[in-house]
Amino acid sequence: MAARTSRKSVSGDPLAPVTLAVGQEDLLLDRAVREVVDAARAADADTDVRELASPDLRPGTLAELTSPSLFAERKVVVVRDAQDLAADTVKDVKEYLKAPAEEITLVLLHAGGARGKGLLDAARKAGAREVACPKMTKPADRQAFVRGEFRAFGRSATPEACQALVDALGSDLRELAGACSQLVADIEGTIDEAVVARYYSGRAEASSFTIADRAVEGRLPEALEALRWSLSTGVAPVLVVSALAQGVRAIGKLLDAPRGMRPGDLARELGMPPWKIDRVRQQLRGWSADGVAVALRAVAEADGAVKGGGDDPEYALEKAVMAVARAARSR
Repeated sequence: MAARTSRKSVSGDPLAPVTLAVGQEDLLLDRAVREVVDAARAADADTDVRELASPDLRPGTLAELTSPSLFAERKVVVVRDAQDLAADTVKDVKEYLKAPAEEITLVLLHAGGARGKGLLDAARKAGAREVACPKMTKPADRQAFVRGEFRAFGRSATPEACQALVDALGSDLRELAGACSQLVADIEGTIDEAVVARYYSGRAEASSFTIADRAVEGRLPEALEALRWSLSTGVAPVLVVSALAQGVRAIGKLLDAPRGMRPGDLARELGMPPWKIDRVRQQLRGWSADGVAVALRAVAEADGAVKGGGDDPEYALEKAVMAVARAARSR
């Protein structure tokens, strides 16, 4: 284990030695990671970012990742689903928390709850910077989220517009965030209910999730047909990417879920409503862990392309849909 210098976490500082992101809201978890990575790269453009799922962090891995490098580079080490770490690895992480390494920022993403609570308590006791990422189950919470998104862009939206957006797009924060971004880009002045109705009412959720459902079921021709129709009717590409990401993540969660759990317990464990558990179970045939990894990489590439990183967002979406549909037959 590399030599350590004890450092105290500064509340609110994304470069604190340890950030603990707690909850099951994927968008908020991803934003917590991005905030840390952006801050680290602002301090050092050559920051090395390592992101690991819980099975990838084995005894000794953290020591290896946090050992001093020849060039003393800054690192960000992100551990997803930290509540699922094996006992031996948890012991390593707890030891590290006592004296984090210099120029290293460790980000632990933890679902909260009873599972893995020992690690959660240890991180809090060590003074980790904590970011709350709870599921927003109430419409009022999602409306507040939408208002916050518009404020972050420096724009105003009427309460009726915020409610209409939640009514049209449902509970997925990625969809809501993408819709806010799209409206801000396209509309000048105050965003009202009529604008939301023109863009999203009754169609965005249906079309984007239809694409995702067909893709994760391996039904490529139907998925591509739904994609082309949705794009021709004006559905924002970012909403399609969001639906694909949500669909693949749901497959991954159910693949990793403990066997033999009752439906209600499983729904609580995974943060999904029971009806969605049933749907994802039907979609699970043909998927493998490797297939999920491939699909997530393809969706991440499409996400970058539709947000300005590529010349042809529609082509990027087609590639992602094809990759997801192929991955659905990877077993």
